[in-house]
Amino acid sequence: RMFHDDELEESEKFYVGQPRVLLLIYALYNTLVARSEMVCYFVIILNHMISASMITLVLPILIFLWAMLSVPRPSKRFWMTAIVYTEVAIVIKYFFQFGFFPWNKYVDYTKDKPYHPPNIIGIEKKEGYVHYDLVQLLALFFHRSILKCHGLWDEDEKGDSSSNKEDTDDELSLAGDRRDSSASLKSVNLAASVESVHVHFPEQQTAVRRKSSSSVSQLSHRSSFSSHRSKREGGTGVCERWRGRSLMSLDSLVISHRAVLLISASYGALKSHCGLCCFRTLQVYVPIRQFFYNLIHPDYSAVTDVYVLMFLADTVDFIIIVFGFWAFGKHSAAADITSSLSEDQVPEAFLVMVLIQFGTMVVDRALYLKKTVMGKVIFQVILVFGIHFWMFFILPGVTERKFSQNTVAQLWYFVKCVYFGLSAYQIRCGYPTRVLGNFLTKSYNYVNLFLFQGFRLVPFLTELRAVMDWVWTDTTLSLSSWICVEDIYAHIFILKCWRESEKRYPQPRGQKKKKVVKYGMGGMIIVLLICIVWFPLLFMSLIKSVAGITNKPLDVSITITLGGYQPIFTMSAQQSQLKDLNETDFSAFLKNYRGNTAALQFLEGYGKEDITLADLEGNSNSLWTISPPSREKMIQGLLDFSAEFTVVLSWSIQRTLETVYPYYIKAPSDSLAKPIKQLLTDCRWENITVSLVKNVSSEGVREWWVLNQLGKRYKTSEESLELFVFSDKVSPPSLGFLAGYGIMGLYASVVLVIGKFVREFFSGISHSIMFEELPNVDRILKLCTDIFLVRETGELELEEDLYAKLIFLYRSPETMIKWTREK
Repeated sequence: RMFHDDELEESEKFYVGQPRVLLLIYALYNTLVARSEMVCYFVIILNHMISASMITLVLPILIFLWAMLSVPRPSKRFWMTAIVYTEVAIVIKYFFQFGFFPWNKYVDYTKDKPYHPPNIIGIEKKEGYVHYDLVQLLALFFHRSILKCHGLWDEDEKGDSSSNKEDTDDELSLAGDRRDSSASLKSVNLAASVESVHVHFPEQQTAVRRKSSSSVSQLSHRSSFSSHRSKREGGTGVCERWRGRSLMSLDSLVISHRAVLLISASYGALKSHCGLCCFRTLQVYVPIRQFFYNLIHPDYSAVTDVYVLMFLADTVDFIIIVFGFWAFGKHSAAADITSSLSEDQVPEAFLVMVLIQFGTMVVDRALYLKKTVMGKVIFQVILVFGIHFWMFFILPGVTERKFSQNTVAQLWYFVKCVYFGLSAYQIRCGYPTRVLGNFLTKSYNYVNLFLFQGFRLVPFLTELRAVMDWVWTDTTLSLSSWICVEDIYAHIFILKCWRESEKRYPQPRGQKKKKVVKYGMGGMIIVLLICIVWFPLLFMSLIKSVAGITNKPLDVSITITLGGYQPIFTMSAQQSQLKDLNETDFSAFLKNYRGNTAALQFLEGYGKEDITLADLEGNSNSLWTISPPSREKMIQGLLDFSAEFTVVLSWSIQRTLETVYPYYIKAPSDSLAKPIKQLLTDCRWENITVSLVKNVSSEGVREWWVLNQLGKRYKTSEESLELFVFSDKVSPPSLGFLAGYGIMGLYASVVLVIGKFVREFFSGISHSIMFEELPNVDRILKLCTDIFLVRETGELELEEDLYAKLIFLYRSPETMIKWTREK
C-alpha cells in the first residue's frame, strides 16, 4: 500500500465496531454537514410558511433567484445578507411587541384578519414570535461554521479578485493586439464605493455550444478561466485557442464599447445629483445583469436532466388541488369535489387552480423541448414572483383566512418550493442536448413495463404528449407520421421488455408450465373476471348492509278519501309521535312471527333502529267541508250495500272500507312507500272504524271524522292509528353517485364496458401475430432510437430516410422476418 498508519487503522476499526444506532447518528450528522445549505433553505421556507409575512418573504425569493442559481455555490455575500437580514428581522419583531402600539391593544380581534397591516408586515404581537427566526439564525451560523471549517467562506472574494485581475489583463492584451482603442475596453473599477464593483462584459457565445459533462460536479465561470490560464502556461497552442475564443465579434464589441462609455460617463458625473442616482442604479443593475448573463451563457455546464422530478412535483400539486380545492375558495370549506361535480357544478376556485397548474406544466414541457435556458430563467422569475404574490396576498383575501391557517395551501406551497429548487438546478446545469424517448423506456424490466403501460392508460396523456413533442421539436415528419413512430416505438419497447423477461426466466422446451405460474396468473385472472361479473350484486348488497345509513322518517301522514269526495281524514305524526323500538319491544315483535317463514325472512334485513312506530291521532286535524248535494250523494252511496264504494289513501292504494289499513309500511330509498304483505295475517289488512262527529255551537255546525284502529298492538283508550314504518338503509353520500344507477345501471355501465375491453384482449389475436410474435426486436428498437437521435442533431433529411425505412419494414413481412431473427 502507498500509505499505512497503524493509528488510522485502529481508529477505523474502532469506528466500525460502534453500535449501529451510533453509526446511524454519525451518518445523519455527516449528511447534515454535507447538505447544510439545504437545511438552511428548508428552515427559511418553513419559517415563511409559519409566519407568512412580508418580512419573511424576502429570503425565500432570494433563495430561488440567487442562491440556488449561483455556480458552484452561493457566495459569501448571500449568506451574510441572510444572516444580517434575519438579525434585523428579529430586532424589528421584538421592538413591535410592546403594548403601547395601537394595534397591540386589539390583538384578539385582529389576529385572524389576513389584511390587517401588522399581520401582512409580520410585526403583530403573538406568542413565540421569533422562535423560528432563532432556529433560522442558528442554521445559518451552523452553515457559516461549516464553510469556515473547510476554508470556503473567504474563497469567493480571493478567487474573484485574482481571477478578475488576470482576466482583465488577458482581455486588455488581446484587445490591444487587435484594436488601437484599447482604453475604451478597460474594465471599470468604481472606486467611489467602499467595496469596489468590478464590471466585466463577457463575450457573446452564439456559435459556441454547451459542452456537456459526464461528471456530476458543476464547473464555475471562475474555474473555467483558471483552467484556461494553466493550459496557456503549458503551451502556445492552447494559448492560441484561448485567444481565438476570447475575440468578440464586431457587433458585440461595439455594444460592449457603448456600455463602457455609458458607465464612464456616469462615473464622471458623480458630482451632480443625477449622476449619483445613475451611478447607484448601475451599482445594482450591472451585477444583477452580469449574474444572469453568466447563468444563461456559461462556458461549461454539467448538463443534467431533472424534468421528470419537476413533472412529478407538478403532478403532486395537481393532486393536492383536485382533492383539496376547497382550501382555495371562499365559502367551500365544507365541500368536496365529488359532491360538487355530481351536482353539475364546477367551482371557480377549482377551475382557476387547475388551469393555472396545467398551463405551467405545458409551458415547462415546451421549454424543456426547446432547450432554452433564457426562457426557463424568465419563466422561473415570473413564476416565483407570481406564486408568492398570489399565495400570500391574493389567496388570504379570497379564503378570508390567513395563509398560516390554511394547511392545504401550505402543503401545496411546500411542494411548489421543491419544484422551484429543481427548476433552479436545471437552469444552473443546463438542459440536455438530446431528449430521446420517454424516461420510462430507459430500462427493460417489469417495473418500467408496467409503469409505461399505466402511463399510456391515462386518458389523453399520451396523445397530448405526442402533439406537444411534435409542435416544439424540429422535424420533417407530419403529425400522423410522428404518432405512427411513437406508437411503433411504444409497441417495440413493450415487446423488448417481454423478451428480456423471457431471457431472465427461460422456459425449457417440452416442459409444462409450473403450477405457480398457472395458479398465480390464471387464478388471479379468474378471480378478477368473477369479481367483475358479480360486482353489481355484491356492491348493492354490501353498500346498504355494511356501509348503509339508517334513513328514519321525519313525518308520517295519512289521508283517506271516500269515493272521490272531499277527504274525510288528514293526520300526520311528527317528533314525539314517531317512536323507536327498544330491545324488549323488538324481541316481542319478532316473537309474534315465530313460525312465519316469509315474515322472518323479511325481518332479517332490518334491525330495531330501522323500525319506527307512528302514533297518529284518531281525530282528523281538519274540519270536513263538503257541499250539501255532495254530502247527500255520498250518504246514498254508503247506504247502497250492493254497490262498490272505494277508499283512496294518500299513497294511492284503493281498497274497500274493510281491511283497508296496511299497518306495516316499507319506506325504500325512493319516495314510493309500499305495504308489507309478509307481516300481515293471511295477507289481510287491518280494520278501522270511521265515525262522523258533529258539534253544534253558537258559531255554527262543525263536523270532522274520527278514525280508530281495531287491532292495535299497543292498545290505548283513545281513538288512534298505529303504523309501523320499516326504513331501508341508504348508501353513503360519497358512494351515492355510483349506487344511484342501481343493479341494472351498474351492469350496463361497468360490466358491459369492461367486458368489451376484455373481449378485445381475447379476440383478434390472429390479425396481430406478425407484429406481436417477434423473436428479436433490437434492430427495430435501434432504428426508432436512430430516428430520435438524428432529429435531435438536426439531420432532418436522414430522419425522412429512416422513417421511410421503418414504414417499409412494417409493410414487408419477409423483411420483418429477416430483421427479427435471433442472432
